[in-house]
Amino acid sequence: MKVEEIITDRIVRMLEAGTVPWHKPWANHENGSDGFPRNAITKRHYRGINVFILASQSHGSPYWLTYKEAIRLGGHVRQGEHGTPIVFWKWLSKEVEKADGEVKEQHFPMLRHYTVFNAEQTEGCRLPADAKPEDGPNFNPIEACEAVYANMPKRPRLEHGATMAITRGHRFEAYYTAGTDMVVMPRREAFDSPEFYYSVLFHELTHSSGAIHRLNRATLNQAVKFGDTNYSKEELVAEMGAAFLAGHTGIEQVTLNNNAAYLSSWIKALKGDARLVIQAGAAAQKAVDYILNRQAETAQDAGCALAA
Repeated sequence: MKVEEIITDRIVRMLEAGTVPWHKPWANHENGSDGFPRNAITKRHYRGINVFILASQSHGSPYWLTYKEAIRLGGHVRQGEHGTPIVFWKWLSKEVEKADGEVKEQHFPMLRHYTVFNAEQTEGCRLPADAKPEDGPNFNPIEACEAVYANMPKRPRLEHGATMAITRGHRFEAYYTAGTDMVVMPRREAFDSPEFYYSVLFHELTHSSGAIHRLNRATLNQAVKFGDTNYSKEELVAEMGAAFLAGHTGIEQVTLNNNAAYLSSWIKALKGDARLVIQAGAAAQKAVDYILNRQAETAQDAGCALAA
């Protein structure tokens, strides 16, 4: 596969997943730096498409290095970590003989790619002090949002500090895993704001509500692979549930634009099925009722709610 195809495929996959590759609600807040990705040894900023590729990852450090650079710094890349491909132009030289017999050196560029790892994916490296992960700014919890998770019946385990996971062939930074019944999130301090943190948490809690021992939702438990119909419908349910919970806790004004963009991408993926939003909305409402530990509405009340 050509370098251009490798990079394009990576970006398209993120776009197809409803993610704008150059922004996520969690960001780099390393020592108050600008957060732009840079090399851990030279500290030079990456440029062009490499900025978007590396900034789309969820790691807390803006510093990156190759496998060999990690060894050079006295450490190594942790076993099981997956690198990120980036591109660069390498200038090559070639001697060309002209018609008059004169030999002239010509220079031309060739596009290459190589793999880098985030500083958080390494161990034992003698990194510069400011390349090591630091705590971000203080996180101010929102009481109403905290109560959602605290009061959820049979709630899943919640872990923080996610870097990356591979599930069904796709990469996630915040995710719910049914096998261990666990929601994994990036560090709270890594998010742009508390509201965005809770919006992502609500998305994953909505996923968890569909577990077999809770609501046993088919779109969660029968999804075969990333991008199939059940998977896409489940993402719609999760994001609608997150939007409903955001409204319940009063943070919808901050998160609504992100919710809308994400929902739009999944609706397009399912080719605008006219029934999709109604079905997903009903499933999301059931999920929210479960998460908030409240009795389901009667059919008459539900009808009034839809009519309103």
